[in-house]
Amino acid sequence: MRKGSPLKMFRTGAAFAILVAAVMSPAGRSAAGQSKLPAAKPFLLTVDSIMRGPDLVGYPPTGLRWSGDSERLYFEWRKPGEDEASTYVVARAGGSPRKLSDDERKLAPADNARWDRARRRALAVDNGDIVMVDSVAGTRRWIARTSGSEANPRWARNDTHVTFTRDGNLFIVPIAAGEGLIQLTDVAVKKPDPKLTESQKFLKEEEQKLIDFVKEQAEKKKKDEARRERDALPKVELKEGQSALDLSLSPDDVHVFIVVAEKPQGAKTADVPNYVTESSYSEMIPARTNVGDVQEKRLLAILNLKTKKTVWADSSFAPEGDPKITPTGNGNGDPKDKKPSREVRWAMPSASGDGKQVVAAARSTDNKDRWIVLLDPESGKTQVVDRLTDEAWIRELGPGGGFGSGVVEFLPDNRTIWFLSERDGWMHLYSLDVTAARPEAKPLTSGKWEITSADLSTDRSRFYITSTEVHPGERHLFTMPATGGARTRITTMTGSSQAEVSPDDSTLGVVFSYSNKPPEVYVMPNRAGARAVQVTTTPTEEWRSFKWADPQLVTFKARDGVDVFARLYTPEMMGAKRDPSRPGVVFVHGAGYLQNAHRYWASYFREYMFHNLLAARGYVVLDVDYRASSGYGRDWRTAIYRHMGGKDLEDIVDGAKYLVSAERVDPKRIGVYGGSYGGFITLMAMFTTPDVFAAGAALRPVTDWAHYNHGYTSNILNEPHKDAEAYRRSSPIYFAQNLKGALLICHGMVDTNVHVQDSVRLAQRLIELRKENWELAVYPVENHAFTEETSWADEYKRILKLFEENLRGQ
Repeated sequence: MRKGSPLKMFRTGAAFAILVAAVMSPAGRSAAGQSKLPAAKPFLLTVDSIMRGPDLVGYPPTGLRWSGDSERLYFEWRKPGEDEASTYVVARAGGSPRKLSDDERKLAPADNARWDRARRRALAVDNGDIVMVDSVAGTRRWIARTSGSEANPRWARNDTHVTFTRDGNLFIVPIAAGEGLIQLTDVAVKKPDPKLTESQKFLKEEEQKLIDFVKEQAEKKKKDEARRERDALPKVELKEGQSALDLSLSPDDVHVFIVVAEKPQGAKTADVPNYVTESSYSEMIPARTNVGDVQEKRLLAILNLKTKKTVWADSSFAPEGDPKITPTGNGNGDPKDKKPSREVRWAMPSASGDGKQVVAAARSTDNKDRWIVLLDPESGKTQVVDRLTDEAWIRELGPGGGFGSGVVEFLPDNRTIWFLSERDGWMHLYSLDVTAARPEAKPLTSGKWEITSADLSTDRSRFYITSTEVHPGERHLFTMPATGGARTRITTMTGSSQAEVSPDDSTLGVVFSYSNKPPEVYVMPNRAGARAVQVTTTPTEEWRSFKWADPQLVTFKARDGVDVFARLYTPEMMGAKRDPSRPGVVFVHGAGYLQNAHRYWASYFREYMFHNLLAARGYVVLDVDYRASSGYGRDWRTAIYRHMGGKDLEDIVDGAKYLVSAERVDPKRIGVYGGSYGGFITLMAMFTTPDVFAAGAALRPVTDWAHYNHGYTSNILNEPHKDAEAYRRSSPIYFAQNLKGALLICHGMVDTNVHVQDSVRLAQRLIELRKENWELAVYPVENHAFTEETSWADEYKRILKLFEENLRGQ
């Protein structure tokens, strides 16, 4: 069997080709400001051609970062046909980017580097070692190079030293010559004291009373131990099953913050069998636990390097069953009345520049509460300064826009923190004076739009914000004073602009894309409305020769009156005629919390091209941002709480009705398809609204949410043993008896995300129900995200065949 080919459970559908004259998309020219490209051979619009994927359109440039002198922009770029990404550099004025050699690449700052305050020197992990690159001088230096594995490099002592972790401990090394590498901590699992029986204990005590020599030796041993203890590294004793995930030195140079993980006891891992292996024997791939099983704990310890005393962060601000803690109180209460604490997960604390204030974020394990607390490093006591509660689940972003431990940062005044929060129903920027008598979060932005990322400028005087303020389907860069106030829009090209500001604030490196134009790197002055200059051209000439559709962004009314955004593809956009049978297809994007109805290049680029193919064959295609999609606020996000396949599916069904009313699609000839969450919705559509869709293709679908992971599922459906009703009404396998239309199920056999077991269990259920109008195709070497061109092509030929046989005239 060829690599990537599926176990064929029905014959492959035929490929359909449309030859189109070489012409550049007008929308693509206007969006990019690009000159007419040289003629190329005509593009053949077939499934095989489309599913070349990155070998046709390339990969988006990533990892934009500037040199410390703001003269050079570096980025990672992988062109069509290349096996891996390379590092490129371009001058701030633009021009042709140059590919760095392997030796030159080592002298470039890494794309995930941690910069010093001057934004000149960058720390990074390189194959388990720590390196420092001076991006102005063009030099590289090993900070730590051992056979061990170093991680978490940070600047310390006003950027004169570097700390890093190795084997669960913290080390520090000076940048200048002189003092050498020093280990700061001794974190280890406590060895159990030897247990003596009562008889042994009696004999030992009696021996010291009777024999002077034994008594003297015991006293000497105690003195030696005390002396060793005085000279030993500060020690943190952990329990069995605990380990230090990360350690950070406070700016006061006295305290070390330690995030401790505690392994779950009794958890069972759902492993995945791999049948196509080098050894030719079946092998097991370690995967994950299922939702509701015991999960890892995250604790926070604080070590004083001078006194060698360790304290643990107090979580009594979150007592069990008490939802009415005042956001300005200390949350500790009278010790006599203290209730058992709820379990919380701690993030790494943030300290002010002078080290006088320390704040930490903690979340309840059910993710319905988030606290920001002032932390006393000496005692571990906490004082709540901000609390956010959501009856569904909390969503917050770190300063750079990503989920993770960096929840809060201090402003230069060393008393005010800033953070992103959805507390008013939309993701916005807030500040809070932690030293105030009654701390209160102050909104720095507001409105029915969302911030997707925020960062301080190099001099920390203003924010750079990427947001949806212009339109839910666009991303633009704004700047705003650090204290709040008027925002200035910098980028103006319609689409998405993800910008990296140079250290001197003069220039932007931008990754820009439009609906039918893949992401490219641009440079532009950091000035409102300035012209952006394109410096990369990624897709092949063959791809650029085709007139790709610029899908129309539409809205339709859902049954509860809200506006739902969607992308619309019509035959007219392809210069084609509608098929007389008037077929339509609704696409359901994956991930659940993701946006696909927008004016920039989609992560579902293969599907985008497939929709061009369907439209060219006379179909009308609708790509819906259903309830729970990202970009539309908290209420939209949480509309699926305790019922996935409820409001989200209603939006898909209402989208089908829109195709009938607005686009004259035949209501008996509508198909639906999608992958992952989209595959789940497809199954729910085919099983719970069986008269709406004539055919559906469910790719790598969740069929039973009780078998999915904990982090994602428990937020939305709680835990299976605590909320069985939510799981039963949200899982397609419970509704399989209602299948009427034609169903195709496709799944990768080494999927470590949604396990193929989901589709296998559903197949057995359909067999037991004696259903006949369904097919299953499995792909032996594919994980959740397919990689093999042959697998992609086979899967989409099957989808096309399904629609051709069930939606077009017969």
